[in-house]
Amino acid sequence: MNNQLAGTGALLRLALRRDRVMAPVWILVVAMLVLSLPGSLESVYGTAAERERLLATMTANGSLRALYGPVFGDSIGALTAWRGGVFAGLLAGVMSLVIVVRHTREEEESGRQELLSAAMVGRRAPLTAALLAALTANAAAALLVTAGLAGRGAAGALALGLGIGATGMLFAALAAIAAQLTESARLAKGLTGAFIGAAFVLRAAGDAGAPDGGSALTWISPLGWLEHVRAFAAERWWVLALFAAASAAQLVAAYALAARRDVGMSFLPARPGPARGRLGSAGALAWRLQRGALLGWSLGFLAAGVVFGGMTDGATELVGDNARTREIIERMGGQAGQAGQGVLADAFLATMAGMLAMVAALYIVSAVLRLSAEESGQRAEPLLANAVGRLRWAGGHLAVAFGGSALILLLAGLGLGIGHGEDIGGAVAATLGQLPAVWVIGALAALLHGAVPRFAVAAWAVAGAALALGWVGPALNLPQAVLDLSPFAHLPKLPGGQDPSWAPFVALTASAAALLAAALTALRRRDLAA
Repeated sequence: MNNQLAGTGALLRLALRRDRVMAPVWILVVAMLVLSLPGSLESVYGTAAERERLLATMTANGSLRALYGPVFGDSIGALTAWRGGVFAGLLAGVMSLVIVVRHTREEEESGRQELLSAAMVGRRAPLTAALLAALTANAAAALLVTAGLAGRGAAGALALGLGIGATGMLFAALAAIAAQLTESARLAKGLTGAFIGAAFVLRAAGDAGAPDGGSALTWISPLGWLEHVRAFAAERWWVLALFAAASAAQLVAAYALAARRDVGMSFLPARPGPARGRLGSAGALAWRLQRGALLGWSLGFLAAGVVFGGMTDGATELVGDNARTREIIERMGGQAGQAGQGVLADAFLATMAGMLAMVAALYIVSAVLRLSAEESGQRAEPLLANAVGRLRWAGGHLAVAFGGSALILLLAGLGLGIGHGEDIGGAVAATLGQLPAVWVIGALAALLHGAVPRFAVAAWAVAGAALALGWVGPALNLPQAVLDLSPFAHLPKLPGGQDPSWAPFVALTASAAALLAAALTALRRRDLAA
């Protein structure tokens, strides 16, 4: 057993060093999502009467329960757990799958794991180091949440922090299994991401139908377990044992699978060629490689649009005459200072369109960085050794990334219009109106890959920062100068509001084009990554 774990400490230190930028960003995003809420909730629901009205409204509103879950208490701590707990657990799960897959399957794909295994490294050491790296990140996030909310109640803060960390570790163990089953990091991430998405859908469906969260569908989902920890509302500590048992069972399975395969092999190998259909160009190859991910994002955005569109009337009812909530939504929707229930509905739709666009920035970053995966995996070099130029190779992936982002925002707009039942064209214009900002972030990712490929992963931090500014910035009443750091802050908010000017659309589109030109120029001039 000792030989099986030989070198774990060295691999863990290496993993933490490689994640010294990415992991802290993820940890801060997870923690700040929760810690930014108490102040804004207190300003919105400062009195007991307002909080009681919120509980009554949420109990009667299935669409909002599907998004946030049921409310189990009327304290600010309980509202914080209700508003941010599930989403923080969701982000912790994504953080964990990225860390585990990066230090297991990605290392095998690149060939580095085979070199390490030739030295004094035990068979179980790489997987153990990856899981310990994920444990470190989740423990740090849990500690920040617990410390930040301790003033609201030590027991509740600890329960919420442990619940978020336990959710992250459960999905880390699931990612460890996926890394053994699949032959590529992309498939491992996709498989784990699909399970995370299914967990959210199951919880949402269960909570929509049961005001107390007691649906069987909710209890099937680990995200449902997180809300049933009931932080700040008569904590259920025994629910944490469910996380421990499920994680332990998955870890046993992951280690058993790892012991039965060789480095670089998998239990679900990719289908060998020849590929069906024609692959007569670099663009066709890029489409073949990325079409599955694009299909998943497209279906997800269409469904999310329908859900958010259907929530519009319930959201305006929830806001009612609460001036502070109205101010936040109207500020996020770009219609502050205007009056009327219709204006509030437009502001909510504009807010949802903006949020979907910021999530679309994550898609375009992942699609652009497929270039980095192909290059570091040494699949680009044989291709470029033939009659395929670098610009054609990169252009194919960039066309899929930029065209795909337009497609998923189009579908999101259709979903918003269908869900709301009014003005489908206006909803589509609202989502597509945010496309130039998405393209700017995608172009920045391309520039990082082209100029400094070692730091291409920093593109995730750029997209995460834009998401954080758009999500919590208005609620925290951050200065406009800070909000303007995000390209999304410079675009008009549709539908409603004042007549939009073409200037910001043209300026951001031109900026994206200039960044892409610089990225392709840098790519042509540098050596391929070793």
